[in-house]
Amino acid sequence: MRRTPLHDEHVALGGKVVDFHGWALPVQFAGIIEEHHHARAKASLFDCSHMGEFVVRGEAAVRAFGGLVCLDPLKVPVGRGKYGAMLNDAGGIIDDVIAFRLGEFDFYVVTNAGPLDVVSARILEASGPSDVSDATAKIDIQGPIAREVLVNEIPECVALKYYQARRAQWRGIDIVLARTGYTGELGYELFVPNDVAVDLWRALLAYPDVKPAGLGARDTLRTEMCYGLSGQDFDESRTPLEAGMAGFIAWDKEFVGRDALIAKRGAGGLPVLTPIKTADRRAPRHGFDVKHEGEIVGVVTSGTFGPSVGCGIGLAYVPESFAAPGVRLTAGPRDLEIETTTIPIFGKGTCRT
Repeated sequence: MRRTPLHDEHVALGGKVVDFHGWALPVQFAGIIEEHHHARAKASLFDCSHMGEFVVRGEAAVRAFGGLVCLDPLKVPVGRGKYGAMLNDAGGIIDDVIAFRLGEFDFYVVTNAGPLDVVSARILEASGPSDVSDATAKIDIQGPIAREVLVNEIPECVALKYYQARRAQWRGIDIVLARTGYTGELGYELFVPNDVAVDLWRALLAYPDVKPAGLGARDTLRTEMCYGLSGQDFDESRTPLEAGMAGFIAWDKEFVGRDALIAKRGAGGLPVLTPIKTADRRAPRHGFDVKHEGEIVGVVTSGTFGPSVGCGIGLAYVPESFAAPGVRLTAGPRDLEIETTTIPIFGKGTCRT
């Protein structure tokens, strides 16, 4: 397994390390539920250095990158980010991406670990050498007090609103700072050179109310917010029309997979990624068949216990006619009773201001 620059820190803190897409990453430290609640109440640190980062600069490179993704980078205001996806010719999702526009033709693009080789090859072919993943560590601080902690280290964080990003410095070192996250809480993502990752990690953990968190809490937090996971909730067999990304498609520009999406949109009848919950702690699980009156109508893609809501929660593809909140269904071999619910399952929005 590949190791992030913070691997030894995780081991020293007692982290339980597992294989995640070929990376040795901590699944938990003190415990998933404890880490989940701490992120909702205080602030937690996540090592996300396994993810991919690209610097796309120059008009030609940016326009070429725009042809690979369903978002339109040239319509993103400078200083903001835009969510979207890279598609195959059939409109299937290779990976979801966030493109931060740091200058007129200066983009910082963030992708996932699983399909990184494919994504990197496509961006390299279109936009030239731009992959800075191997040289970059990513540390996320997430939680209600994230700003009051981070302002002591990086004062520029105060000026950032949700989905804004900028170049900044930490102790004289150039970094990229984004007001984003995967938890639904107020938080920031810090992209830093590998050789300063340990120092930054230790500096943030020195604050009494900041604690480390692993993949387990990251998963329960994101599922409560209905954030899809690349390779699990969507992949090349699913399109943005199915995966809840239709609002991020720039239909008025050309991109790989656009014609296929137009055809699928016109045909209709696509399933919809829908939040679900149970009446108790039992959780639906990835791969469970979803049934309506005994007939299979869909499939669960994510499922877990939601510590903030006290019941089983998840995401499932079901026909659009079953996607409205309040529809009763069953899932799995023992016909676990589930009900479609609202987005997000916990909270009132995608982040806490």
